[in-house]
Amino acid sequence: MKIWFIGTGSFAAFCLEHLVSKCNMHFDRIITGMPKRGGRGMGERPSYVEETATKLNRSVFRTDKLSKDEELKRVLLESPPHCVIVVDFGQKVQEPFLSTPLWGCLNIHPSILPQYRGAAPIQRALMDGQKATGVTVFRLVEEMDAGPVLGQTQIEIGPDETSGDLFQRLAEEGSNLLKVVVKSCNEGTNITTLQNSKLVTYASKIEKRETQLSWSFDAQRFHNTVRALNPQPGAFIFYKKRRLKIWKTSVCEGTGKPGEVLGFIEGNPLVALQEGAVLLLEVQPEGRRVQSGSEWSRGIRLKKGDNFVE
Repeated sequence: MKIWFIGTGSFAAFCLEHLVSKCNMHFDRIITGMPKRGGRGMGERPSYVEETATKLNRSVFRTDKLSKDEELKRVLLESPPHCVIVVDFGQKVQEPFLSTPLWGCLNIHPSILPQYRGAAPIQRALMDGQKATGVTVFRLVEEMDAGPVLGQTQIEIGPDETSGDLFQRLAEEGSNLLKVVVKSCNEGTNITTLQNSKLVTYASKIEKRETQLSWSFDAQRFHNTVRALNPQPGAFIFYKKRRLKIWKTSVCEGTGKPGEVLGFIEGNPLVALQEGAVLLLEVQPEGRRVQSGSEWSRGIRLKKGDNFVE
């Protein structure tokens, strides 16, 4: 089999590593986006996929516009692969890439399609308080995340799981599922299922404004937002007009004014919300390192009765 892999982001990098190292899949060509400037030195940094490919001793082909890359199109048309795996690429895949491969372009999407089509399916599922999610392998078409489904796997979401936790689990589940789908395509036994357009929901990109927490939330919503935005980009609240990132919480019983410190459990502050309360287990003051809620509380001499709302 001749298979290409196309991806750029960290989810794609996790999948690539698992597919090569654990699933023993071989890719004839690995394609990724161009390096981007970033970091304190503002130097160019290769994509996550390129970094992973380098660790795996695989070469990559870089492109900033896949569907207009004449060299790639020439190679594709002269020697079509059986399939092209596209994961977390960040560019729209168009013709001739969609129809030239024998089995088309296959995508690993971290949700049970048609639910949570779009850029942030893991974060949105957590923010919505879903108890389960999963991965879908489907064939790419022109419309975003709308192609026929070749395989799905569902998993339960733990009550305190973060997007980072789910991210890795779903990358592994998706990679394992992809291997099964590719095998069935090769054997001619694969079955495709059209998505039900009446069940479509969307997972739009996380907006900057959504990263700010509010004590007017109920406890479960506060907790879900914290874990959905961990590790990126992180959720925050203001304390004495300075940002305090909240990395880990626990939902607790408690009644008080929103933002009121109700007490401490093992040194960690218990804070009231509009409904219920949360225990602040890991926080990060502006410009400082991540620390436990108890360490932070001791450092600022937080006491029962104090209020985050000024």
